[in-house]
Amino acid sequence: MFSFFVEGKPQGKARPRFSRGHTYTPKTTVEYEKKIASAYNGDMLCGALWLDITAFFGVPKSYTKKQREAIKSGEYPQKKPDADNIAKVVLDALNGVAYEDDKQVVRVTISKVYSFEKEGLEIEIGVVE
Repeated sequence: MFSFFVEGKPQGKARPRFSRGHTYTPKTTVEYEKKIASAYNGDMLCGALWLDITAFFGVPKSYTKKQREAIKSGEYPQKKPDADNIAKVVLDALNGVAYEDDKQVVRVTISKVYSFEKEGLEIEIGVVE
């Protein structure tokens, strides 16, 4: 099992853009995928794999004391990016880095939580046993 953290506000996979008959991935998504890939410091994994992704979002400064207390008792961020888009960007970023192809990933768990300390993605990856 490998575990690593990608600092910064969590981002999702942006929709492809079209220009002059060509399709391309937006620059921000490409840069974020490179950031995730460079944070991975493990070996190339073989076989069926699982991923556990936790997206940590900072608590908005505009939140009242009552709202901050609600976070401590289990309120979750129901905001963009969508959980599936976070998973897509991670799977695509680790393609060819942590595994040959993302078809090897058979289980993905993703959580979105608020954090008072950190903002970013905590990613764990391992081989299914």
